[in-house]
Amino acid sequence: MVYKRHPILLKIAPMENTRHAIGRSPIIAERVRKIDGGFSFIPHRFLHKGFFAGLNREELLLYFFLVLAGDRNGVSFYGHDAICTLLGATNEEYLIARNGLLEKDLLAFDGRRFQVLSLPEVPIRTETRMLRTREDFEMHDPATIQKILKRQFGEPDSGGER
Repeated sequence: MVYKRHPILLKIAPMENTRHAIGRSPIIAERVRKIDGGFSFIPHRFLHKGFFAGLNREELLLYFFLVLAGDRNGVSFYGHDAICTLLGATNEEYLIARNGLLEKDLLAFDGRRFQVLSLPEVPIRTETRMLRTREDFEMHDPATIQKILKRQFGEPDSGGER
């Protein structure tokens, strides 16, 4: 049987001597990532000190999105509707993830902007409050409260878009 050389297989590094430690040199030296205009980064401590393990799937997805979306200060201006659309998340999933990241001191949120914060000294473990009923959202969710206030005072609703 003759095997053709597939382009993907050409990128796989040969496993010459697996008894030695794996080298730290890049597999494809021409494709080493470089910072080229963006400001996104995640410190190694995020993985090695337990921050990654302390987040659920939705919190991780939102955190990584906000890291990518942020400027050099970690600030981003995406509204909840745009975030839900881009992440394929329901409003409830977004709110639970957002609140979890706020409680874990990884984000700041002023009702319009997010800031990804420097990591605390150690991960903060919390129980996330579940917002389930309309009353929960009206009492505890800043986006819902803002919408109610705008409706009460006759201001146009921006819809949370970016």
